[in-house]
Amino acid sequence: MESLQLFISDFFKNKGQHVFLSLLVAKICAFAGSLFIIKLLPENEFGIVSIVASVFAIFLPFSGFGSQQSLLRYGALQENDVDKKQLSAFLLKEGFYKQLSLTVIFLAVGFIYIEKYADILVFFSFFALRFIGFYFLNHLQSEARILGNNIRFAQLTNTVNVAGLIFLLLLTYFFGFRGYLFAIAFTPFVALFFFRRENFQSLNVSAAKFKNKEMSRYGLFSAGTALLSDTLFSADVLLLSFLMNAVAVANYKVAILIPANITFLALTFMQSDFRVLAKNYRNKSFLQNYIANYYKIFIPLSAAILIVGFIFRREILHLFFSEKYGDNSAIFFILLTGFCLNMLFRNLYGNLLSAVGLMKTNTVISLFTLILLVIFSFLLVGKYGVMGMAASLTLSMLIGGFLLTFSFYLYWKDLK
Repeated sequence: MESLQLFISDFFKNKGQHVFLSLLVAKICAFAGSLFIIKLLPENEFGIVSIVASVFAIFLPFSGFGSQQSLLRYGALQENDVDKKQLSAFLLKEGFYKQLSLTVIFLAVGFIYIEKYADILVFFSFFALRFIGFYFLNHLQSEARILGNNIRFAQLTNTVNVAGLIFLLLLTYFFGFRGYLFAIAFTPFVALFFFRRENFQSLNVSAAKFKNKEMSRYGLFSAGTALLSDTLFSADVLLLSFLMNAVAVANYKVAILIPANITFLALTFMQSDFRVLAKNYRNKSFLQNYIANYYKIFIPLSAAILIVGFIFRREILHLFFSEKYGDNSAIFFILLTGFCLNMLFRNLYGNLLSAVGLMKTNTVISLFTLILLVIFSFLLVGKYGVMGMAASLTLSMLIGGFLLTFSFYLYWKDLK
């Protein structure tokens, strides 16, 4: 019990509560925006938005080809704030050129869907602008984290998300669907108000000081892992769009919306503690105590979420969505179970492997998990429909989580 109290005390000492509140605000804003769009749009249009958003979610983790992930890992290992800021400026410049080429590839993907969905390139164009805006937002968030400034991280995240929700509501209300597209495209650029003069003055820092193959390799594997992990939560929608139709996609998106958002609880600790975990990546007892204390919090929490979710599954869907989605209660609970298990295994050990530098292992397991999802989907969706997709995602996440747990155990047991 004493170690748990110390664990929680360190969380508050690191200003983790600010991270928690900012992620909570982000989830509330995203959830409120999704509810607004679900109720405003017909099922078919909402399905098309979901398809483009799913492709966007696949590309987003590769923003800057992993420059933000490299900043998180290697920025935490720098000796002082001056070196951290110089590394930040170096990676900002290097990553931006790569970001532009990645945005062109993202736009090109839209042509795959143009025959089936005639106006989809318009959607892709606005999401491409959003993609560039997110590059700056994510970089500034990573910089705040390596400097241990969780308050600045929270201010930045809250400003962008609250402003985004306001823009979304106002522009959509007055200008309809075009207003919605403008809102989602330009919201991330609000982050540029947090750019400081020193961010521009430091852009000429010598590349020789920081450029090394290990950091570049880590960034690529880290981006690849994040890409594959997020693809897991987009591939389900994309597979449904090919195997079924836009109405099935809409029903699935409604059922997954709440379960997918509970993982922010686990991400709160990972976001605020990543810098400390990276510094202690060779400390066997520290890692063991961290895992034990994490479970003391999240096992009871997951059990409580599942009990409430099972008892009130139909009422929850009626409360947040319309009655036409009420038949998705079984799908909702399957996904809720999957994401609770995800917090206990995949979220925890995936982030621990990232903190200790084992990104290649993370990437391989993430790829295997994605392959499992595709296999399970073709086996189950044809027979069970949307429920088959929910079962496919849950099984894939669970198996991937077990593999990550075993991989981290192999690393941990070899520590002195």
